[in-house]
Amino acid sequence: MLALALAVPCAAMAASADSAQLSRGQYLATVGNCMSCHTAPGGAPLAGGLPLKTPLGTVYSTNITPDPETGIGAYSRDEFEQAVRRGVARHGKRLYPAMPYPSYAGLSDDDIDALYVYLKHAVKPVRQATPAPEIPWLLGMRWPLAIWNWLFVDSKPYQPDAGKSAEWNRGAYLTQAVAHCGACHTPRNVVAAERALDERSSLYLAGARVDGWSAPNLTGDQITGLGAWSREEVAEYLRTGRNAHATSFGPMSEVISGGTQYLTQRDALAIATYLKTLPGVRGEKTPFRYDPAVAEALAQGRLDKPGARRYAEYCMACHGVDGKGFRRVFPPLAGNAVVADPDPASLIRLLLDGAVTANVATGPAEYHMPAYGWTLDDQELANILTFIRTSWGNAAPAVTDATVGRHRAAQAKQVRQP
Repeated sequence: MLALALAVPCAAMAASADSAQLSRGQYLATVGNCMSCHTAPGGAPLAGGLPLKTPLGTVYSTNITPDPETGIGAYSRDEFEQAVRRGVARHGKRLYPAMPYPSYAGLSDDDIDALYVYLKHAVKPVRQATPAPEIPWLLGMRWPLAIWNWLFVDSKPYQPDAGKSAEWNRGAYLTQAVAHCGACHTPRNVVAAERALDERSSLYLAGARVDGWSAPNLTGDQITGLGAWSREEVAEYLRTGRNAHATSFGPMSEVISGGTQYLTQRDALAIATYLKTLPGVRGEKTPFRYDPAVAEALAQGRLDKPGARRYAEYCMACHGVDGKGFRRVFPPLAGNAVVADPDPASLIRLLLDGAVTANVATGPAEYHMPAYGWTLDDQELANILTFIRTSWGNAAPAVTDATVGRHRAAQAKQVRQP
């Protein structure tokens, strides 16, 4: 998809900019998933206009093509840096932090240069104005963002930890700055700032709620984190959206399809090395232990447990009587970190609306999990989810019909919005 943004022949690009720097900039823009956020459905690549939901209202991603009027064509290198690292556009207008500049503040000078050269010289200019944000006037004032930035943005580039390996530092840099993982996986405070920007806080990558999904805990907890995943399995998931423990869905499928699948193996392993050093935020030390009792009951046709009958009807064909699924295609439910998550938001969203796996060049074709919100009521969905979250050794809290109902209503409201 990124190739669609290239409009200048390679010879012309080489004449105006260093080819190695262009290549580096393209890699950074891809891994940073610029295309996904700065391209509207059916729109020109990187021309902006994608609606982004925030607690205050809807904002629209900006045009970052080199068009001089509506894009970044007139930006100097220093003006570009101000926008990317500090959230301040060319004429002093402050950007809303829906743009993850608190993470991009950690980018190195060399990488800022590479991104600037790539976007200026290798992307087709598109004249397209950014729609005005749909935020009430009082809440949409931008001057308070200067105070917000002073409180919550560290404008210094990433500083390597001399006590860690080069691989660890590379992984930390990619995680914190380039891929901005904390923007989704770190909880936020009452003014929508990430509560941590790096591993110095136990809240960093501890899991968060994003647009109706629960972005999971990426720390070392054995049940609800990455404690049971090997370094190689973390890297495999980033590049393919699949491993022995999980299959991607929802927003993470978009991140993998548009971004992390293009990581080099070395960089994917560096990120994995870094993530595997984060101690578990929930203190889960004991690995998951499988319990075959429910599998035996299902195999014998005993469907007396609430939710068991609907599980057999709608879920068992893919995920099995044993809850172990089919590795790297249909994910296991037994011992699955998302299933065990105290926040059932992603599971509810999956059953209500369905989902699609990541579309990657190195893995099987994407497949769709069907939606069941149209055919099952809130109590039926709650029973299925509670059954899954308490079977095969899973020990997550039950899900109530009221909780499902709130998610259903929230999704219906979002669909009705223009």
